Amino acid sequence: MIPLKDDNPTRTFPAVTLGIIGLNILFFLYEIGLSPAQRETFFYQLGAIPFEITHLVPLSPQKAIPLPASLFTAMFVHGGFVHLAGNMLYLWVFGNNIEDALGHGKFIAFYFLVGLIASFSHILSAPDSPVPMVGASGAIAGILGAYVYLFPRARIRTLVIFFFFISIVRIPAILVLGVWFLVQILNAGGGGGVAWYAHIGGFLAGLFLIIGFSRRRGFRRPSAWE
Repeated sequence: MIPLKDDNPTRTFPAVTLGIIGLNILFFLYEIGLSPAQRETFFYQLGAIPFEITHLVPLSPQKAIPLPASLFTAMFVHGGFVHLAGNMLYLWVFGNNIEDALGHGKFIAFYFLVGLIASFSHILSAPDSPVPMVGASGAIAGILGAYVYLFPRARIRTLVIFFFFISIVRIPAILVLGVWFLVQILNAGGGGGVAWYAHIGGFLAGLFLIIGFSRRRGFRRPSAWE
């Protein structure tokens, strides 16, 4: 199931969501102009490497940024076009409503907070890994968790592909994102170059932290979305 659009209008312009998408695209455009060797160095310089974070020792003596900063820069680096496109699609479909609910400033704080929790969830699962973790997936997972709490019944226009069956249907958010979260659980520990625990940690962080964030904003969760 690939979400395409939600039937959930917003009241404000999603400036922060668009800004984050724009920064991710700019990072990627810079990245694709690098040679293979430069690109590998780029990942090791800006990616969050669990071993470096847990031991506070850089693997490269020419580390360009302080180690804690890599937890933030890693959120803007992607491994390829599909990785970037998938993340930005999810951020656009679900992020604008969370920004609308929280306000621009709180949305920025929320995005990076759940992103950090997601990163540490992965680091705890593989504290000695020398492999750079990159991508906005963990932070976006937090957005998905927040969306499930605030708008569980919002209808999501979803591209459903099942063997030869292909159709666009309107499905409640709790089902679309519930299936997404189940996939992360089933694949946890499976590797494959995906930080599954970052997705799980980010989603759970968003699901619970949004309660406090939205209450301080004075946002009331809708009782029903038809």
